[in-house]
Amino acid sequence: MILIAGPCVIESRDNLFKIADSLKEYNQDCTIDFYFKASFDKANRTSIDSFRGPGLQEGLKLLQEIKEYFGYKILTDIHESNQAEVVAEVADVLQIPAFLCRQTDLLVAAAKTSSVVNIKKGQFLAPQAMEHSVKKVLKTRGFSGEVNYKDAKKYGVWLTERGSTFGYGNLVVDMRSLKIMRDYAPVIFDATHSVQIPASKDANSGGDSSFVVPLSRAAAAVGVDGFFFETHFDPTIALSDGANMIKLEELKVLLEQLKQINMI
Repeated sequence: MILIAGPCVIESRDNLFKIADSLKEYNQDCTIDFYFKASFDKANRTSIDSFRGPGLQEGLKLLQEIKEYFGYKILTDIHESNQAEVVAEVADVLQIPAFLCRQTDLLVAAAKTSSVVNIKKGQFLAPQAMEHSVKKVLKTRGFSGEVNYKDAKKYGVWLTERGSTFGYGNLVVDMRSLKIMRDYAPVIFDATHSVQIPASKDANSGGDSSFVVPLSRAAAAVGVDGFFFETHFDPTIALSDGANMIKLEELKVLLEQLKQINMI
């Protein structure tokens, strides 16, 4: 099971290390392929006044510290094609934000690195459309055949489901998308962003983390390659996405449930 976990954004060095230290057991679990996630810049916040993070240079420095101290593999977002090469020097996985999943130059730049490319499905796209995003990465990496799970895995391409726009200010998860996209690439279920309530009026996005557990269990039953959870020691004080995050202590119980479902 792939597990991606960590805070939404790098809030401070102390908070980053505190959260990272609480995730050590998952990196030591031989049944889990663990990746520590944190963003150095949340470039798509609703408000210009929202906290974005420390930025590229300081953020990569902190993520490198986490990598060296804990031995974690690192996943982080990139938003511009000129970030790919430098971020790949630290990150084992370059994540393409959902809003940018069709940006050809960004996908090609990420594909030119040696990092895995994790493409989050746009909230506005049908799952079938993600075949083309996968193909952009595969073709850049020298594969010219039909897009398929096996070769996407070999060439380091993942897809992530994070809910689909349903009217204004709401997301739903169509569980069919997990099966559809798994024809094209390994699929990660982003349980915490899937319960987000995007801002349609106020300056901040909300969320309902009570749905993280049932949606995760449903995704495990359908069949996925891994899970993405944004975690925090106290989501109520998180500087980004706190409403849809889960507490660190809740993660262990949930993962045991997901392992049991995967064994059925």
